[in-house]
Amino acid sequence: MSDIRERIYAVVAAIPRGRVATYGQVAALAGFPQHARQVGYALHDLPQGSPLPWHRVVNARGEISARSEPGCEDVQRTKLEAEGVGFHDGRIDLDQCRWEPGGGLGAKASS
Repeated sequence: MSDIRERIYAVVAAIPRGRVATYGQVAALAGFPQHARQVGYALHDLPQGSPLPWHRVVNARGEISARSEPGCEDVQRTKLEAEGVGFHDGRIDLDQCRWEPGGGLGAKASS
């Protein structure tokens, strides 16, 4: 596994239940600012059934990004709602639900 993927997966693994992070935020915390798409590629390549909480990563608007596989968006929304993450008009309130790590993985990052 490449260093970038290992670092992305470490950040995603640290996102707590009931919180979300944006693709850009994960990229910045992993040490690769401006590489939000790499986060998407890394999550897309996870094997089915991976325990990594991939569903906690959303786009900068607080929305679930469209996928090429039908139904994935519904799975992600269901998982987030089960953790207490609410949606209003298809969006998550990032001011309320965005994860702001305390220090272990890096400083606060913007979307």
